Amino acid sequence: MDAFSLLGIAMALAMDAFAVALAAGAVLCPLTFRPCFRLAFHFGLFQAMMPVIGWSAGQTLQAFTVAWSHWVAFGLLLFIGVRMIREAITAGRDTKKQRDPSRGTTMVMLSVATSIDALAVGLSLAMLKVTIWFPALVIGLVACGFTVMGLCFGTRVGQRWGKQAEVTGGAILIGIGVKILVCALFFDSSAGGSL
Repeated sequence: MDAFSLLGIAMALAMDAFAVALAAGAVLCPLTFRPCFRLAFHFGLFQAMMPVIGWSAGQTLQAFTVAWSHWVAFGLLLFIGVRMIREAITAGRDTKKQRDPSRGTTMVMLSVATSIDALAVGLSLAMLKVTIWFPALVIGLVACGFTVMGLCFGTRVGQRWGKQAEVTGGAILIGIGVKILVCALFFDSSAGGSL
């Protein structure tokens, strides 16, 4: 695989991480080093691990991945998006820590949801007989960088618009989930053929 194609794949996969980081940045006002590092590290790590898992699984789990990965991503993003909107609307003075997306299960769910597509890329690379280690590293590093950019931009938006930015962030997460589901069900022939 040539470097241009690999970078294009990495940037395409990182766009979900960027969009989710925008939403998370609206909540993390002001943005400090630790939450930024946690999210960037985990998004990058999961983006790097998922192609390796997909590549290792090869064709064994291909049918399951094609049939269910978009539903998993949709469910996770819908759950987190609705929770973010609800908490922004009903937020009290003491709920800021509960809404930190860089901690606990929320961070893990976001990491999984934004990296599901990378699992399918790993399966594709296995079928093309491409070695996975260098592509996984590039995919992870690009996702890490895009996450930092999204967090920084999202924090600026959050500082200006506060709760409205959090509601918009939740809506963005739900929109990403819907986009993943619609694309898989209606525009991906392999997903359409398996359902």
